[in-house]
Amino acid sequence: MQLVLASTSSYRRALLARLGVPFSLADPRVPEERRAGELPEDMARRLAEAKARAVADRFRDALIIGCDQVAVCNGEILGKPGDHGNAVRQLRALSGREAVFHTALCVHNTANGVTLTRVVPCRVAFRALDDAAIERYLRREQPYDCAGSAKSEGLGIALIASMDGEDPNALVGLPLIALVDLLREQGFDVI
Repeated sequence: MQLVLASTSSYRRALLARLGVPFSLADPRVPEERRAGELPEDMARRLAEAKARAVADRFRDALIIGCDQVAVCNGEILGKPGDHGNAVRQLRALSGREAVFHTALCVHNTANGVTLTRVVPCRVAFRALDDAAIERYLRREQPYDCAGSAKSEGLGIALIASMDGEDPNALVGLPLIALVDLLREQGFDVI
């Protein structure tokens, strides 16, 4: 069976490549908007499934992998900042606080229609950050395409006091432990 990653994220592509199995890429083009009253983990799950289903008709006999991540701090969802000003605001809001990153994963089997999902949360406590540290970090790493404005796989790890979660890859955007489980449930073993 063919594996397809329904994502344009270079971070997710690099994580999936670590499993050493061939896969294709497809752009799902799904709007990432929150529905009224939707919980962050439900939003992440819905979007991961929507991304997988958005590309499913392009592939036969394939396992489509959809992912989404929603970060929340003090009840506020922190999306991808997009620019420097928004990243500054996000890191100020995270300074000395805890955020939960809900990373949802969906594996959709186009051969039999079976869809499996899982949400893997990761709690992240951020260090107290002054404006000078925030500016230095943002100038060096420019994480404008990362929810919460910090790349834990890079220099952003210096902003973090602690993490608590079942898979550190989930924080980067693709929970590999859960992915291996869901693929196995669909009859695909990576080893």
